[in-house]
Amino acid sequence: PKSSAMARHNELGKAGEDFAASYLEHTGYGIIERDWRQGSRDIDIVARTEDGTTVVFVEVKTRSSDAIVRPEDAVDARKIRNLGRAADAYVKERAIWNELRFDLINIVGTAPENFRLEHIIDAFNPLLV
Repeated sequence: PKSSAMARHNELGKAGEDFAASYLEHTGYGIIERDWRQGSRDIDIVARTEDGTTVVFVEVKTRSSDAIVRPEDAVDARKIRNLGRAADAYVKERAIWNELRFDLINIVGTAPENFRLEHIIDAFNPLLV
């Protein structure tokens, strides 16, 4: 049935986000918020750089298959625009004045034991889309 495949997909996505958040914490980022939502807009992870100067909006993409997908294919222009709108709403709601950055974390694997993570810093700029 399709629903169990969807449940597995959602579980993999959740495991990937947990893995990404853990990775960010271990590399000195502070996690501000996870799964922030406002209406249909959502942000996977909002973090702060180690020096505290930059708020980073992190999009996490988790895939079970090893097919290499370029970040620009994983996150299309529409998704980038939506992330930009979500970040704009978040910044206004939280009155944030920091520098902003958009990162992408790609995770490939079927479980945390075999996840491979790629962190692309400053992966895209919603203002340029």
